[in-house]
Amino acid sequence: MVEGDPAAPYTDATRARLEVAFAAYELADLARAAVPIGEHELSPDGTGRSAGATLADAAHVLGAARRFFEAAAVFERMAGADWELVGDTLGVSAGAARDRFAVAEVCFREGANGPRGETSWWRAHLAQQPLEAARDLDDWVLRHRDGDGDLGTTPVSGGLVRRVNTGG
Repeated sequence: MVEGDPAAPYTDATRARLEVAFAAYELADLARAAVPIGEHELSPDGTGRSAGATLADAAHVLGAARRFFEAAAVFERMAGADWELVGDTLGVSAGAARDRFAVAEVCFREGANGPRGETSWWRAHLAQQPLEAARDLDDWVLRHRDGDGDLGTTPVSGGLVRRVNTGG
């Protein structure tokens, strides 16, 4: 369903939704990696062999969950939600929602690094090659589907929308 002029850039909501998709992928991969118990992870007496490793893994998952949460809020804003709706959805005031997510929205709009200053190779890839980034996510989704029904061959890239050229 790639809509609009094929030469036109993608809409802000499309780019923001791709950031949500990437954040969800990252979160899923990190969480999935924590499921197996390695053959040599535990000592014969049941104690851990790598003190702090599991906690560090959980901290990485938590960071990814925060990025997913932030990306979802930015997407809702790019898709037309006002701060009142964002706040209502989260059970907080519009002002509290704005305080929590305004910097992330500005960073997205300006193509800057994340609100905590983290460098995002993904944001650069998305800015330069959005369709290629979406196709990378298509591949990941298709490799990891598990009873998700028929997602088609383009579960991510098939939903992209380009800006409509109004002439000029």
